[in-house]
Amino acid sequence: MTHVQHLSSCPVAVVVALAQELDPALMPGVPLVYSGVGKVNAAIAVADLIHQHRPRLVLNFGSVGRVRPGPQGLLEVGQVVQRDMVAEPLAPRGTTPFHNGPPVLRSGLPGLVCASGDSFVTAPDPWFAAQGVDVVDMELFAIAAVCERKGVPWRALKFISDDANGESGSDWAANVRTGAELFMAWWQRNRATLVG
Repeated sequence: MTHVQHLSSCPVAVVVALAQELDPALMPGVPLVYSGVGKVNAAIAVADLIHQHRPRLVLNFGSVGRVRPGPQGLLEVGQVVQRDMVAEPLAPRGTTPFHNGPPVLRSGLPGLVCASGDSFVTAPDPWFAAQGVDVVDMELFAIAAVCERKGVPWRALKFISDDANGESGSDWAANVRTGAELFMAWWQRNRATLVG
């Protein structure tokens, strides 16, 4: 279920999948939407958010699973691909057939490569390594695609909550709230630049 905090227009709007990831009381004065899980929910929520608030930037915060060793904590995502668009032989995996849009969406900032899809990743996938994927989520490609269609810049700050393996469900539940603390520390350091 989508929840939109109706406030006056602001330069930045924040999109989060679930309330467990970020308490709205932490973001006073900032339009905040809980999109729900998955690409369809995220696309609908972001389209509504842009229509209602016309932000100059859509900022996505959320949790991700790590699919290669190294990344930890709260990190910027620079690129996102679709991991579950599998329409071979009509188009290579990650590419939408008969669609002219780019298969890789870029924020314009350096950062990790995220692969979005409508599944919770709990096992290795060789495609991730072949595409240089660092982390996986379930919403960012849709968020970025709507932003690109509407001409609104996007950024994504993701918290690594699990290792995308058999323990991911319990690890996510145990770690999800830690991400909010890291995001709010980042927000306090960057707020003036983002809303100025």
